Amino acid sequence: MLVDSHCHLDRLDLAQHGGSLDAALEAARQRGVGHFLCIGVSAENATDVKALADRYADVDCSVGIHPLDLKPGEAPALDWLLGALNHPRVVAIGETGLDYHYEPEAAQVQQASFRLHLQAAQQTGKPVIVHTRGARADTLTLLREAALPQAGVLHCFTEDWDMAKAALDLGFYISLSGIVTFRNADALRDVARQVPADRLLVETDSPYLAPIPHRGKPNLPEYVRDVADYLAMLRGESYERFAEQTTENFKRLFPLAHVAS
Repeated sequence: MLVDSHCHLDRLDLAQHGGSLDAALEAARQRGVGHFLCIGVSAENATDVKALADRYADVDCSVGIHPLDLKPGEAPALDWLLGALNHPRVVAIGETGLDYHYEPEAAQVQQASFRLHLQAAQQTGKPVIVHTRGARADTLTLLREAALPQAGVLHCFTEDWDMAKAALDLGFYISLSGIVTFRNADALRDVARQVPADRLLVETDSPYLAPIPHRGKPNLPEYVRDVADYLAMLRGESYERFAEQTTENFKRLFPLAHVAS
């Protein structure tokens, strides 16, 4: 069994499946995907991701506010976040983090929001899902300051081995997406070869970043199989072993997830 550890089911382009999320999920199941983590990115979509997790037995969700979804000049309220996290299918916090690539002018607000999410992680014990782009030093600084008692994950990782090693040293996991299949991703492939087997996750980040051979199309959860096949080959492992290991890693990182045995 394989897990898509990071997908946006409420944002999928479902044209390929006749507009049906049921059909899209079934197509993924037919390729061996047995569980999905649907990611929250805003206060507005928190209700949607919870509803999807309530609807499907093999879907869990997270709740949080993406750094690019923050309202100008305003970090979310801790009371709101703690309340939104109090749901049996919400197994993680985020995605949260820092993105200076697109909004460097919002660094201060992003940092305040990130700290708030990390505070919620300290209070709830739920793992945090971190988005980071163009903000390597500040991301690591805030994670070190938080000194979380539980692990989290740097999702859709695109940085170099030095950052991966620093995150691993803090107890974090590394999740790789279809970007690792892209022609210009040699540095990321170097990271993929070096991440310890017990700290690696695989994801689509669908509907974004479809892997080769689907690049240029809307991404779908079923394509996590293509990412997993590629990573297994890159690491010199069998697909079966890779899928088993990354599923065990997911269950360890997200102990509240309702993953079938």
